[in-house]
Amino acid sequence: MTLPPFPRIAVCASERPEAEVARERLTALYGSVPEEEADVIVALGGDGFMLEMLHANMARRIPVYGMNRGSVGFLMNDYEEEGLIERLAAAGKAVIHPLQMDAWTDAGQAQSGLAINEVSLLRQTRQSAKLRISVDGKVRLEELSCDGCMVATPAGSTAYNLSAHGPIIPLDARMLALTPISAFRPRRWRGALLSHRATVEFEVLEADKRPVSAVADSLEIRRVVRVVVTERRDIALTMLFDAGRSFEERVLAEQFTA
Repeated sequence: MTLPPFPRIAVCASERPEAEVARERLTALYGSVPEEEADVIVALGGDGFMLEMLHANMARRIPVYGMNRGSVGFLMNDYEEEGLIERLAAAGKAVIHPLQMDAWTDAGQAQSGLAINEVSLLRQTRQSAKLRISVDGKVRLEELSCDGCMVATPAGSTAYNLSAHGPIIPLDARMLALTPISAFRPRRWRGALLSHRATVEFEVLEADKRPVSAVADSLEIRRVVRVVVTERRDIALTMLFDAGRSFEERVLAEQFTA
């Protein structure tokens, strides 16, 4: 008898009613253990809940298999109750590496966070933000007037980055997207593709008059004056996708979507 690849499954759900119903049904069919005892997490919800589960289990780094009980579901598999054990056994892996955000506020406080999708700097008031951008210690843009700017991972390149007209990056490209949000000056600057080894530094100009917040996924730090972003290659997070519907295929297909 062949043992299942993940003997202990934790079935977790977002607060959406349809996700809670799905959790009860799957638990009745396959059982469920606490997250800290699991070999795999089955996450029921949308893309936001998938990110929440990856963050919550970052220390253990156990794989997460999502099923869509939310809205977009780009990071999720289709929801089906039958054949879960077989689907887990046949699933392909997508390994992603988060970004580290180190931020300093105008009060001199330092705070850090990890982002699976992107690190964003966003204006806090009606006035545009003014940012100086350096890459690997060299100033590349003396002043960017904008609503904000972000550094996105390949996994996050199809999320907020894509909405801001940033490039879609294949998962294995070892690159990061540096993408402006509603750039005013220089108006034609569309961003840059950087090596995953790059260190990106943002300095907030006129911080008193034009306050800026920094966001790493769900962590927001307000009134920042300096933000440094690097990739944490030492942290590897695993998402599982059904055979034939890999994350790489979804990213590729997204580039041909009208």
